[in-house]
Amino acid sequence: MPRRTRNAARRAPGASRAALVARGVAISLVTGLALAATLTACTAPAKNGEAMTGIVPAPISADYPDRAPFTLEQNSRLVAKGEGAAAVAETFGALARVSTGFGLPVVDGADGADAAASDIAFVVAAGEAPDGAAEGYTLESGSDGVRLAADTPAGLFRASQSLRQLLPAAIERTDAAKPPADGWTLPAASVADAPRFAYRGSMLDVARHFFPVEDVLDHIDRIALLKLNVLHLHLTDDQGWRIQIDSWPELTAAGATTSVGGDGGGFYTKDDYRRIVEYAAERFVTVVPEVDLPGHTNAALHAYPELNCDGVAPKPYEGMEVGFSSLCASPERAEATDRFLADVTRELAEMTPGPWLHVGGDESLATPQADYLDLVRRITAAGAATGKTLIGWHEMGASRELPAGTVGQYWSYVEPQEDAAELTTSFVEQGGSVILSPADVAYLDMKYPDDPDGPLGSKLGLTWADGPTTLEEAYGWEPTAIVPGLAEADILGVEAPLWTETIAAAPDLEYMVFPRIAAIAEIAWSPAPSASALAEGRPVTDGGARDLDSFHGRLASLGAHLDALGVSYRKVGGVPWVD
Repeated sequence: MPRRTRNAARRAPGASRAALVARGVAISLVTGLALAATLTACTAPAKNGEAMTGIVPAPISADYPDRAPFTLEQNSRLVAKGEGAAAVAETFGALARVSTGFGLPVVDGADGADAAASDIAFVVAAGEAPDGAAEGYTLESGSDGVRLAADTPAGLFRASQSLRQLLPAAIERTDAAKPPADGWTLPAASVADAPRFAYRGSMLDVARHFFPVEDVLDHIDRIALLKLNVLHLHLTDDQGWRIQIDSWPELTAAGATTSVGGDGGGFYTKDDYRRIVEYAAERFVTVVPEVDLPGHTNAALHAYPELNCDGVAPKPYEGMEVGFSSLCASPERAEATDRFLADVTRELAEMTPGPWLHVGGDESLATPQADYLDLVRRITAAGAATGKTLIGWHEMGASRELPAGTVGQYWSYVEPQEDAAELTTSFVEQGGSVILSPADVAYLDMKYPDDPDGPLGSKLGLTWADGPTTLEEAYGWEPTAIVPGLAEADILGVEAPLWTETIAAAPDLEYMVFPRIAAIAEIAWSPAPSASALAEGRPVTDGGARDLDSFHGRLASLGAHLDALGVSYRKVGGVPWVD
């Protein structure tokens, strides 16, 4: 797990933010930021009748005119037109039928079925999304009906998640809900939207504590609501190997039997993993599997002693320390090590339809530098042979022999520690790009301030990454201002990791993830702060496109949906949560 084991000085309040924005003068902004100046007004919480409106993450533009709303009724239909539209309509319908009790049939608009005023139209057609963005969409609603439109099914699905948030929160219920007092109404709205970054991720560590398939599927549903489109599964670490590999069966037979604290183990069969991948794909979420190499490998070394330089299997590990394990780089172990690398990456790639394979590379503190570079060369060669684009934590940038296009994942702080910035820019210099996960603002396992206890009374979270971390800190950073010299075009996206040393059950997971993941989702999706705000040294939440008051208000509306879903989230201060 990427982390610093040494102590770090606590920052003075606002110090990191001031340094952050000072580096923002040269920021390049995304296409379409001419719209960003109106974003605060367009997405601020508003009243339309009695319904609170607002979408997280904030759209490029959203207008809620004072006119009659749309009402979902018993005879409403979902009218689908265009390739892939029916599947998106059905995913929405499956949710809404349960809570409303309505039939909500999906009908084919291509067969001449015109959408009526009580219908929701789902349209996939060229020219519908702003600037043709692959995940862009428009949403129009009023008393004459609802129309969701996009150039691609992925964009249409993102539109359906905005639709969910604009409907009453009871739409999320998993049983037939009593209709809201004003009925199943949707405010009159006009939304045009598209993402800032292509990669918008949530990382779940299932190695330190194992989470059953159903918990992972629930997590996919909830990140999809926030328009995140990547689930990064950290499948292997010192404490456990969590994915079946047929050619190395002891990885799970012996390497998956325990967790931190001896809480028991578990692993995903190939069928389990395929189920996760398929469920995610239905929600336009790509699964990125990670096998962490060459460090963080105690579970693998315990299962196969021939991967150790001394040929002796270490004991299973149930602690929380890092940096003590490593694959062996010696010539005597080369045949076993290279076969292991080839087999594991091949089998993982074969069951992963997405384009990426994460091979770790972090915190190999027990690996001499020459051995580390040799092992990185061999690991990445094996991974690249599968045809996947590789991702590695930023330490892997020490190698100057990375396969073309390799992506670096930055996990240092908003003020880079040691040589993190140089290691990260190495990926770009070698033709790759970067995912940003600064630990002091994006790691969701950092404690909340003044909150030592979780919902079950257990001690949740850590503080090593200059923590605790507030919601405002999670919201108040700018990706282009983290690594000097890193331009907008160099950034593939943003990811929020959750490490699970202290997290062993779904309610604890939810409590640590929500609401801070909503802040990361807005940074990843919504337009960048205005260039003038950054150039003038103003915090990114003070003017420009990212407005903290607006975010707090929209987050309160989202919280009502999380309540209806039964999510055990943390009601942090400063947000006008609905009781």
